[in-house]
Amino acid sequence: MSVDIGVREQPSPARCVPCLRVFADTLFVDDGSRNGYEVTTAMLRLELDYQGRRVAVSDPRGAGRDRDAEAQACRVLESFGAIELANLDDCAVTPGTQVDYIVSPDGDVNALCAFSAYSIPQLRGLGWRVEIHSEYPWQVVGGDAPLYVAASPDRDRPDWFGVELGVEIDGQRVDLLPALLQMIDASGAGDLGSLARSARRCIAVPAGDNRWLPVSPSRLKLLAKVLTELYRDNGKIKAPMVRAPLVAELCATLHDGARPLRWVGDTKIREQAYALALGPRKAARVTAPQALCADLRPYQKEGVAWLQNLVAHDAGGILADDMGLGKTLQTIAHILIEKEQGRLDRPAMVVTLTSLVGNWQREFKRFAPTLKVAIHHGADRRERRALLGDHDVVITTYPMVTRDRDDLATLPLHIVVLDEAHSIKNATAQASEAVRALDTRHRLCLSGTPIENHLGELWALFDFINPGLLGGKDEFALQFRGPIEEKGDKVRLDALRDRVRPYILRRTKSLVAPELPAKTSLVRAVELSGTQRELYESIRVAAHADVRRHIKQRGMAGSQIAILDALLKLRQVCCDPRLLTSDSAREVTASAKLDVLLELVTNQLADGHRILIFSQFARMLGIISESLLARGIGHVTLTGNTPDRQKPIDAFQQGRSDVFLISLKAGGAGLNLVGADSVIHYDPWWNPAAQAQATDRAYRIGQTKPVFVHDLIAAGSVEERMLSLQRHKRLLADSILDNGAAAKGALTERDVDDLLAPLS
Repeated sequence: MSVDIGVREQPSPARCVPCLRVFADTLFVDDGSRNGYEVTTAMLRLELDYQGRRVAVSDPRGAGRDRDAEAQACRVLESFGAIELANLDDCAVTPGTQVDYIVSPDGDVNALCAFSAYSIPQLRGLGWRVEIHSEYPWQVVGGDAPLYVAASPDRDRPDWFGVELGVEIDGQRVDLLPALLQMIDASGAGDLGSLARSARRCIAVPAGDNRWLPVSPSRLKLLAKVLTELYRDNGKIKAPMVRAPLVAELCATLHDGARPLRWVGDTKIREQAYALALGPRKAARVTAPQALCADLRPYQKEGVAWLQNLVAHDAGGILADDMGLGKTLQTIAHILIEKEQGRLDRPAMVVTLTSLVGNWQREFKRFAPTLKVAIHHGADRRERRALLGDHDVVITTYPMVTRDRDDLATLPLHIVVLDEAHSIKNATAQASEAVRALDTRHRLCLSGTPIENHLGELWALFDFINPGLLGGKDEFALQFRGPIEEKGDKVRLDALRDRVRPYILRRTKSLVAPELPAKTSLVRAVELSGTQRELYESIRVAAHADVRRHIKQRGMAGSQIAILDALLKLRQVCCDPRLLTSDSAREVTASAKLDVLLELVTNQLADGHRILIFSQFARMLGIISESLLARGIGHVTLTGNTPDRQKPIDAFQQGRSDVFLISLKAGGAGLNLVGADSVIHYDPWWNPAAQAQATDRAYRIGQTKPVFVHDLIAAGSVEERMLSLQRHKRLLADSILDNGAAAKGALTERDVDDLLAPLS
């Protein structure tokens, strides 16, 4: 018989399973004052289950325990943000309460819900047993509970709709909007941005008794951006139907791919939301109308599809393509489709500049000869008024719409097209009010320059095409124009860009017509000298003193006439002293810029170029004409006083003249002069868009030769200083149309002093 006298091996510790009890209780905090304060927060009791025997981790007693496993369990729990109560010297719990850890000593609801939403599921995934008290106040909605979005027409205003968003819990819908709107109101920043930045993992949105929906800070910030762009009415969210694209944005913001998202609202509103939000590239393709006598380029087909999409969803738009990309052709194709589809049971009306009536008439005859076109213009127009309803298209002008406002307002129309729509940029002008009074189903603006000087012009166009989209004029100035133009506010710029994006289609030549030859812009600085320079300085000194006196007495707003008069005189000196009527000017015969122009024209003609010369001043064109004739250079001229506009155009187009003098107002739009390959701007203008339009008389579809653009600038003068202001205006327009940066657009007293500074 053998006896084992060796050392007995200790049995290995039994495997333990961490068990966590989660409940809410009161935490007493000693802040140094007499009474301290109380916080209701999450309490944690950590126990270890040894095959049915539970041991509190804080209890030092008991044999056969796996101390390493218990220590590891503590480290895991602390990694999720739990704080051991023993380490909180200034905190205590209700006597007799068994607590090992605290989640949030300050009771922050976002931190407490983050623990429920993220930490507890991960602990369970590690094999922990987690027991949550039935009345625990920070329970979160499960990830399988779907979010929902509902939109329905407003009962009181059929052209508006209401929005609801929430979460479905146990088959019941819980509207989250009241809580979200309360958060927006309570946040110091006026939106959820500051709240989102303060939360580490999630924002807790109330979703019923003891239930919360955890939303990530980044997603909630996007959600706040959408909600703040909608209107409120008695705690409800409402918007005009043209704001439907925001519903699509709302759905995209809510749908994170993890939680289901359901649409439970009006399907028509949903379809409109997505159809407008997706833009032209996602619009349903259209077949070119059979009666169209032209082949549409791919981008033009895309443009026509976009126009058709707008009509299908009762929305207006701005076709803002670069000059020369065929806005007229796309519009004619659009109207022709309406005719072939049987929807053109009322006339389409094209409102344009007086000088462009003939051009529109020719284009309809050329591209859509099957359409019956009427002209509402001329002394005998009233005699033909009764017959307008029998035509497919009515072409008229802004002055005619203004004069015949009451009469034309009774004519039922299918669509109104405003050509050169910046003509209504002044929303209070009679022409603007007259076109808004027309009885039409659909509205369309054509303009390569929807923003020429300031954002108020954009508001005027949208007040015509989609009234209410940008709010009232004063509301728009407060929400957008002031912050963007005066402060360069990028947040408001982004909000405005998002709001108008579905209703503006803009393509540039470089984007859609890469086959166009190069365009080279050259600035030619001309030095003023001798008596011309002396005249400039004498007028500048007197004008600057006069302007300062006006500003001091009346402020900037009351000094506009004095400022413009001073700048006009200085610009005239730069062009040619003969434009001035003063005695001192009559004694000056030198014109440095005219000498440079004549030399440039002579050299360009010798090299075989054909030239367009633009000026703001019709009298300057007369002086240039006399100088060209003196050199034996033939030319044609187009100004506002030209009796037969088509005659000089045909002469140039048919090659009977290689030089075309054009006033910017008379020839800045509606001309196709691709026979020219040189453009000379004799004098700059405030508005860079106007000069760009003039340049695009030559640089457009159909041009086969490189185009050179010459800007003649009097060095160091008011002309050169105007270039910086031009850049500001261009940046303002690009910021909305082409996703540029914000720009400040208001003319300040400092700008005036800079413009009237001495010659450098």
